[in-house]
Amino acid sequence: MGPHLTIQQYRNIDLMLFALILTITESMILIAATRWFPDQIYLVSVASAITAIVMVRWGWYASIHAVLSGVIMCLIMGGSLQQYAIYCIGNLMGLMALPLIKKIGVNKICDNAILRILYGALVLVLMQTGRALISLAFGNGIGDVLSFYLTDALSLVFTAVILWVAGNQDGILEDQREYVVRIQQAEGTV
Repeated sequence: MGPHLTIQQYRNIDLMLFALILTITESMILIAATRWFPDQIYLVSVASAITAIVMVRWGWYASIHAVLSGVIMCLIMGGSLQQYAIYCIGNLMGLMALPLIKKIGVNKICDNAILRILYGALVLVLMQTGRALISLAFGNGIGDVLSFYLTDALSLVFTAVILWVAGNQDGILEDQREYVVRIQQAEGTV
């Protein structure tokens, strides 16, 4: 049997895979929205769901995915420099859920479907609030601020479904350090 990955190597691969999943899904959704449904006022995003999952798995490293989702949005939608700041910096506010999940307990949240869905909703609302606050800081009006909540409302459904499914799959919505130890103990390698 070959050498095992270090936890850092495993983390880097895992973070890259989630970044790839985020890039592909967000790009497909946004391209479909701009090409097939350009008149629709609603957008759907998996950014909060992926950020929430990575936050459980690796903590603050989820900031990579929060910022990446903003970059993807602005690249595909043709965002201005101001929009890059609004989406990239604003999305980071979703990480304010991290101290809460540490206080309540990752396992308690991830083992309970209702808490998982509420956690995902919290991450989404925090990301939307972050965008709204950055938008206000740039002097945008209340209508612009409300649009972050209203146009992204369907993302709540996507986030809820993704977190519900992820929580029902072994190891997906779990602190990966604990997961690796659990798997190694089951295999008898620890």
